[in-house]
Amino acid sequence: MKLAICTDVFANLPFPEMLDKVKSYGIEAVEMTAGGWGGCPHVNRKELLSDPAKITAFKAELEKRGMRISALNCSGNPLSPGKMGEDHTKNTYETVELAGKLGVKKIVMMSGCPAGAPGDQTPNWITSTISWPDYMAPALQYQWEEVAIPWWKQFVEHCQAHGVEQVAIEEFPCMLVYNPETLWKLRDAVGPVVGINLDPSHLMAMGADPIAAARALKGAIYHIHGKDARIERGLVDVNGLLETKPVTDCENRTWNYVAVGCGKDLQWWKEFFSVAHMVGYDDDVSLEMEDLTMTVAAGVQTSIDALKMTISQ
Repeated sequence: MKLAICTDVFANLPFPEMLDKVKSYGIEAVEMTAGGWGGCPHVNRKELLSDPAKITAFKAELEKRGMRISALNCSGNPLSPGKMGEDHTKNTYETVELAGKLGVKKIVMMSGCPAGAPGDQTPNWITSTISWPDYMAPALQYQWEEVAIPWWKQFVEHCQAHGVEQVAIEEFPCMLVYNPETLWKLRDAVGPVVGINLDPSHLMAMGADPIAAARALKGAIYHIHGKDARIERGLVDVNGLLETKPVTDCENRTWNYVAVGCGKDLQWWKEFFSVAHMVGYDDDVSLEMEDLTMTVAAGVQTSIDALKMTISQ
């Protein structure tokens, strides 16, 4: 395994300066947003797609520093009804086309989450039993059978046409694919181009064990995010893990995204990476810094120090 980094954390830096900053940490692989909700600070998708000379110059900046692209990220909701879904579908397809031109074989994204019925205007994340109320079961069936699986079958064909070999789906809350079981459901329906971006922080925040999840995902782990979560003692005991407060309200939330090592200890992280390696994963661990309890610089350095001590190299 090798350490990479999600570069949105350096959104204030132009592309060349961002690469220099990443290189200064001893990191040689970058995961960059090219679509979805991301601001895409370092990838001008439309410009690169329209001008081969821009592609050449873009690649040259990486090559002269001995760096590479770990993955292009286009995390959004392409299954959303209305304009959001249309926009995210378009820029996700374009991200695949850009990956093909750059020679990038892997993209990171989310599964998307549709509305609960035709004509609804808002995505509907169903996470309660479908036994009651009686509208739950048909809504979930509609989401999978009539929206998600047809969309993904067509999208996989597009990936194959442009040389993208792996689509690593982040198991994110509010999406149809949010755990190993739902990842396998989609993969079984559309094929092995689809795998998981195993982000342990999301599983922690939903009460799952990422180490057990890694075992259950043998053969389907295509990417790993280095990101931690802390379950806040005292608060979670009262209100549970379901949490709607904004991420900026760190002090009152029952869980928070934190720098690596500030949620689980380093022994836990060693075991996590060891098990992931044991079941066949030997690719990048991409640091994603989203800790709002400290400065960006402190969070990045804390996470890098922890990951360098724990990943199975």
